[in-house]
Amino acid sequence: MKLFDCPHCGHRLYFENAQCLNCASLVLYDPGHARFALSGADGVFQCTNADECACNWRAEPGHAFCRACMLNQLIPDLSVDGNRQHWIRVEAAKKRAIYSLLAFGLPVAPKTGPQDEAGLAFDFLADPIGGGPGGERILTGHDNGLITLNVAEADSAERERRRIEMGENYRTLLGHFRHELGHYYWDRLIRDDPQRLVAFRALFGDERADYEQALKAYYANGAAPDWQQGHISAYATSHPWEDWAETWAHHLHITDTLEMVHALNFPLGRLETVETNALPQGDTGGKPQAAPAEPAGTPEPFEKILTRWLVLSEASNSINRCMGLPDLYPFVISDVTAQKLAFIHDLLTGVTKETGINREPAGAF
Repeated sequence: MKLFDCPHCGHRLYFENAQCLNCASLVLYDPGHARFALSGADGVFQCTNADECACNWRAEPGHAFCRACMLNQLIPDLSVDGNRQHWIRVEAAKKRAIYSLLAFGLPVAPKTGPQDEAGLAFDFLADPIGGGPGGERILTGHDNGLITLNVAEADSAERERRRIEMGENYRTLLGHFRHELGHYYWDRLIRDDPQRLVAFRALFGDERADYEQALKAYYANGAAPDWQQGHISAYATSHPWEDWAETWAHHLHITDTLEMVHALNFPLGRLETVETNALPQGDTGGKPQAAPAEPAGTPEPFEKILTRWLVLSEASNSINRCMGLPDLYPFVISDVTAQKLAFIHDLLTGVTKETGINREPAGAF
């Protein structure tokens, strides 16, 4: 994520802004150009959901909805108290996730019908009032391009309750989107490419292992004590698909955050030295240097991106502890996990080249 400028006065805008606080101009985010435009100028019109879920993206030319809202298939019943506010929070997180996808040049197109596996769609649903006949709950997940999210996750107290119940050290709406999108893009980028599939299996394992049985075993027995040596989270140990989705999400966490670091001109850039065998301990070693003034002309190796991330995460965690808060990034990146992240990075930067996108997010800065 980066910072933006008001198209009228040049004042700073943030990603969720719909009005400039300096000149009061109404603005809309234009995902095609990754910048803001003046509402009503040169055919720039509000998305129909502007008054429904505080959408601040411009409607696609010839359409009533913006590029993000066009992906919605079902939304929660807005007559139920609290659902609209939940939907607003869900949409804000979804748009941040889509921002990164577009920056990498990934295909983001709505489903054309139930049989369209290549398209992407979202169902935002709430648990039945009083519970279903058998106590059913809406489960967040992915199925052939359809991502379902329980809007109860937009309630901070409920999400925290579920985080503790699941024994997780991190749980956010944005994290849910990035994880489930990881499953979607595994189908798009890995499944039908024999060469990529071989490389995937060498790092993540054989995805042909029975998925349901693997999850049952994980929930019954948990992760092995040494899971951090090869996985970014305990849940990533359950099955190669989940390992991929978790690692994919973390790659987007890292690259998106580092893009903002560059936008803010924080001097966390390259390090003079970093020891590979120090990665599991998060030892940043070496002296921080200023970040480059402009994005790199060509994609950087992921090891350089990871070097800066270790500096930032250590600093952020230390600051949070001074405030009595949990670590911002409570994860260990082992050598094996770093290789998995690098695989995803190489894949995504390759997509960027293929699609002609000239702005690589985060990592290359």
